[in-house]
Amino acid sequence: MKEGKIIIFSAPSGAGKTTIVRHLLSNYPDFAFSVSATSRRPRGREVDGVDYFFLTADEFKAKINNDEFLEWQEVYPGGSNIKKYYGDRALALFIQPPSITELEKRLIARCTDDKEVIKKRVEKAERELAYANLFDVIIVNDTLEHALKETEDRVQAFLEGNSGIR
Repeated sequence: MKEGKIIIFSAPSGAGKTTIVRHLLSNYPDFAFSVSATSRRPRGREVDGVDYFFLTADEFKAKINNDEFLEWQEVYPGGSNIKKYYGDRALALFIQPPSITELEKRLIARCTDDKEVIKKRVEKAERELAYANLFDVIIVNDTLEHALKETEDRVQAFLEGNSGIR
């Protein structure tokens, strides 16, 4: 049986991860999306079982106790743990906003959260950015076109047997 490869995306909320992943899924028909679980409530048009599995805190803890997750984290660098598990069969990409100011503008433009939630997301993003160096590649989403192209290039190199890391 041929072993597959895994591509791991991590990013602060509002950095563009979902847009980039959806683009790749539409351009690589053999790709499959692994749906993560979260104990937070859905935002905007998120759908349970499609965007995330939305669980209560008790449901989430039960799944942890039953060893039903490949990895779980209450803090940010879960993607790097998946990379350790899969090793060279995984490419870990961190999508980063060009600045915290731009990230805050993007979160405001979404119109899915109130000011206090946005403030907390920005504060969390500042902490999350410190973990970027744990990933194979950092893609700065300064413009969507640039981020999509760089992501495609790195993913294609990885699929062709190169590391995807430059």
